[in-house]
Amino acid sequence: MALILIRGENKSKLLSAISDLERHGNLNLISSPKSVDPNFADNLVEGILNSELKTKSNVATAFFVREDTTLSIMQVKKIHPPAHVVVVSDEYDAYSKLEYVLNKADDFGEYHPSKAINDGMIDYKIDKKERHIKNDKLNSYLK
Repeated sequence: MALILIRGENKSKLLSAISDLERHGNLNLISSPKSVDPNFADNLVEGILNSELKTKSNVATAFFVREDTTLSIMQVKKIHPPAHVVVVSDEYDAYSKLEYVLNKADDFGEYHPSKAINDGMIDYKIDKKERHIKNDKLNSYLK
């Protein structure tokens, strides 16, 4: 389980970055994205990178993914999201600070998972009974 922090210029770029992580990075969210104070996020990232940031963020969000930290980093490297994505390892002090903030934070509005919430398609052809077709490729953090 890895903790991902995304910071950027506006909400639409963050939503696009989350979708990119799900679709192209094949990462599975296990918690809904939470709003994080942008100043707190900037200070957290500066502490991790041990250097000053060139630009400050206007919005920030964080969430947990099912994959471990190393795999998450490798998947993020493969894509080019429109926002600054940081995978926060549990080796940093920032991990526990961010985890504490997430427990009290509000949901990041307007986010909709890109992966299916149900078990698959519904087959209506069988004598007025609904039958769900199991499809293991479709999953969601809402399970």
